[in-house]
Amino acid sequence: MRFRLALSLLSLALFAAPAAAQLEVDITGGIAQPMPIAIPGMPTPAVANTPAGDTAALGQRVADVVTNDLKNSGLFSPLPKSALQTVTHPQVTAPDYMFWTQSGAQALIQGFVQANGDGSLTVGCYLYDVLARTELTRQGFVVQPAQWRRAAHKCADLVYTRLTGEGPYFDSRVVYVSETGPKTNRIKRLAIMDQDGANHRFLTNGQTIVLTPRFAPNQQTITYMSYTNNRARVYVYDIGSGSQRLVVDQPNMTFAPRFSPDGRTIVFSMAVGGNTDIYRVSAGGGTPQRLTTSPGIDTGASYSPDGSKIVFESDRSGTQQLYVMNADGSNQNRISFGSGRYGSAAWSPRGDLIAFTKIGGGFNVGIMNIDGSGEKILTNGWQDEGPSWSPNGRVIMFFRTAQGSGKADLWSVDLTGVNERPVPTPLDGSDPAWGPLLP
Repeated sequence: MRFRLALSLLSLALFAAPAAAQLEVDITGGIAQPMPIAIPGMPTPAVANTPAGDTAALGQRVADVVTNDLKNSGLFSPLPKSALQTVTHPQVTAPDYMFWTQSGAQALIQGFVQANGDGSLTVGCYLYDVLARTELTRQGFVVQPAQWRRAAHKCADLVYTRLTGEGPYFDSRVVYVSETGPKTNRIKRLAIMDQDGANHRFLTNGQTIVLTPRFAPNQQTITYMSYTNNRARVYVYDIGSGSQRLVVDQPNMTFAPRFSPDGRTIVFSMAVGGNTDIYRVSAGGGTPQRLTTSPGIDTGASYSPDGSKIVFESDRSGTQQLYVMNADGSNQNRISFGSGRYGSAAWSPRGDLIAFTKIGGGFNVGIMNIDGSGEKILTNGWQDEGPSWSPNGRVIMFFRTAQGSGKADLWSVDLTGVNERPVPTPLDGSDPAWGPLLP
């Protein structure tokens, strides 16, 4: 579903770029004090019924999604509804600055929801600096009624990007392993949802165990490992058709797959004769190419965003550590040298950091520079593992298992390590993979 600016329905002047202002959120030194921000319900020029509800009700629902997105980032403190005033449609472009100044808000988001003659919706989004009484940015989105939440996420992304200088991440999805049942007999299914837990649906029926799902860059397919007929092998699942196909037809165990950034290649691990190495193969199938040859277990490969390098884990030194190599398997070098063991590495989409699971006195999620320097542990749970990056490289999703429970849940944490929160799922969840921004 592609979004387009609503210039065909509204005048060019309505969405003309405003003059720049200086209101911003400083994220370089951690979260000292979240920015107070007002997000009142979005009015409609004329109440109209749609398949998603009437436009008046949708205006409040859009505002609620924007509120939750920005609150969950940890950088904003939305005012409670009791501190908000009702905004009329004419006020969307002419805010009551006196009221909002007295409310204590530093920033204000206003907007509207309008039904169009072709059955679509226009959602307008405006950001204001309350103290400077200045408009910072505005944008309109035309969506089908069923996609109203995406318009809300786009509005939150617009505000987040303008005030932080960072890239957007709210309009994205997560694929993960949904789990249920006793810890000795867990049922594991592929599931997909929006990054905030909405629009959840199951992709597989749980008849076979699935692990480590990973999105293709085009987000239309997912690669994962499945125990089908008691054999661990790598598959590709087509989200649109619900069909799956085997990636490598080999008698050996294949696992830990991940797409290359261009989507043309899948890198995975294969166990042959008691040795496990990393291989790559065309996403369409074919003969795999072996990339590592050291004795032991090499697995958990993750490409750099430009596709030139791969980080992976190996026990070739005697303990589980992280290594980086060129995409063709050359120039393999160890990068982790701290105490304990390291695994489940994931290269940041910005290319500057590598996330990992550190094992030693527990399992915790951390980050390091791509040469192994600057190690920082972000979590302090009993068993936190499986990090996956948000599209903008500012937030990490992982799964946490409570001691003795055998049950995992999804969590997220930002790069400061301060804003840690649970991610809602209908059942238990593990192995999250955060996809790129939706087109």
